[in-house]
Amino acid sequence: MNKLAVIALGGNALLRGDEIGTIEEQETNTTETLENIVFLIKEGYNLVITHGNGPQVGNILLRSDAGEQLYNIAPMPLDVCVADSQGGIGYMIERMLRNVLNRHHISRQIISMIGMVIVDPADPALLNPTKRIGKIYTEEEASALQKQKGWQFKPSGKNNGGWRRVVASPKPIDIINKDVIAGLANDGNIVITAGGGGIPVYLDKRNDLRTIDAVIDKDMTSALLAAEIGAEEFYILTDVPFIFKDYGLPTQEKLEFLNYADTVKHLEKGTFGEGSMAPKIMACLRFLERGGQKAIITEAKKLADKTFGSKITMEYEL
Repeated sequence: MNKLAVIALGGNALLRGDEIGTIEEQETNTTETLENIVFLIKEGYNLVITHGNGPQVGNILLRSDAGEQLYNIAPMPLDVCVADSQGGIGYMIERMLRNVLNRHHISRQIISMIGMVIVDPADPALLNPTKRIGKIYTEEEASALQKQKGWQFKPSGKNNGGWRRVVASPKPIDIINKDVIAGLANDGNIVITAGGGGIPVYLDKRNDLRTIDAVIDKDMTSALLAAEIGAEEFYILTDVPFIFKDYGLPTQEKLEFLNYADTVKHLEKGTFGEGSMAPKIMACLRFLERGGQKAIITEAKKLADKTFGSKITMEYEL
């Protein structure tokens, strides 16, 4: 049986920091990224692709906000905006990947799926919203929206000040349609799903699906999905080629090969950046804990040249 891998595309795979986000820019970046995973397909891997949606869903929220203010168009809730981003980004990845495979004379079916993810409505994280979304508001605007819509705000963290809406980031606990995803992928189809960490939902007392105004960490959802569908390998593609100890400090050191125990020790010591690399590494550890064989954090180009970047396994890989 072919190996099954989940590849989580980071935000820079679609949109770079110095770009304004035109569809031409996003299509070019996506194509470049996908070219780097072709060798996995040529080697017979079955693939599931997940992706971030930060800039895109932010733009969707801005459009919704402008439509409400200027034209009295009813705004859409966050779950619908996430679903909107999944559809648009999934379509773009699928179309670009079909073109890439066509140039390499590879025949694979590709399917994009809207992804819902089960969370716990009693998750403590829901009491402490931390994820900033949407536009920057003045203090007066933020105060009015807090009264009108019940939104919570925190300082934007940007140089120009202002306030941004914050939402919670609950832990993903199950993937809806995971069996369908596994079946499609193991049959050789490339599946694109769980965009932006998935749409957070929960089951009420009647077993009906309900939504929560929240966002889920993309890498944690991807790791859970990889474990649930029995993937052997999990890749997080980001904007750095390796995991670094003490990144940006004089003591910086490249960590190319890691085992589970040493990685946990590094986390406990605060070796990795809390807001950047640490969450990705924790996602990799969750994948290994649930039976995964290998997790890799790297930039896309390291896949194409087969140097791969940093690898985390339960025991050191020989």
